[in-house]
Amino acid sequence: MPEYRRILLDGVVTETVRDGDELVAGDGRRIAAREARHLPPVVPGKIIAVHLNHRSRAAEFGAVLPAAPTYFHKPVSALNAHGGAVVRPEGCRWLNYEGEIAIVIGRTCRNIAPRDAGAHIAGYTVANDFGLHDFRDTDAGSMLRVKGSDTLAPIGPGLVTEWDFRGRSIRTHVNGELVQDGSTDEMEWDMHYLVADIARTITLLPGDVLLSGTPAHSRPVEPGDVVEVTVEGLGRLTNHIVGGPAAIRTDVGAQPSESEEVLSTALGGDWEFRGIRPPRR
Repeated sequence: MPEYRRILLDGVVTETVRDGDELVAGDGRRIAAREARHLPPVVPGKIIAVHLNHRSRAAEFGAVLPAAPTYFHKPVSALNAHGGAVVRPEGCRWLNYEGEIAIVIGRTCRNIAPRDAGAHIAGYTVANDFGLHDFRDTDAGSMLRVKGSDTLAPIGPGLVTEWDFRGRSIRTHVNGELVQDGSTDEMEWDMHYLVADIARTITLLPGDVLLSGTPAHSRPVEPGDVVEVTVEGLGRLTNHIVGGPAAIRTDVGAQPSESEEVLSTALGGDWEFRGIRPPRR
């Protein structure tokens, strides 16, 4: 399956093709993939994410999946790449990973049937839909700061074409420990359905990204942690968590909070009944 990566090569944004452990630029230059400075594999005009799609995630919260998917928007300023730092702002505590698959649009589409959606998809890449749940009480509807704060949308390392999403594993590791273990087979709505659903009223353009949902066991991470999301056939997306040097301003807007809603979402729906304790500050 062809895989395309965008990297910074000698200070220039360069499109490359993966050849084993190397990346090959159009002029023939080669660089080891592990040594490359990766950029997001695409530059989307918009990033749209489904709220809840994996049945294991719904079961974790004792929730019933809705009759149809619902969505939220992550601003493109949240975009991040393989190897990039994910920032947890000073004064915030509940930064959660969410290993996912990103759908990348290849052709403009509007008002298409699910059976035709595949022809409008350029390919797929790995994503980590980080959430800053400290703002969940104030942004629960829009999820704007929860999911849209800077650095919270890493995707990569490459765009893989001709990939069949059926029966593929999705696994997340934190500091080498397996923390999420899911499959695309537990998704209520597949990739083609999601594209066709959004495109009923929103025109999708080449490069646009749709995030397809996470399996169970999203949990908080802290500065110093390394988070890796591996999707079968797409590769591994690696990011590290850092603490923000500046505190959230207190002279404007709602402040980070730790309500029951925040804790329940960050630690899992039945956290208080399983004796789970909040992580260290």
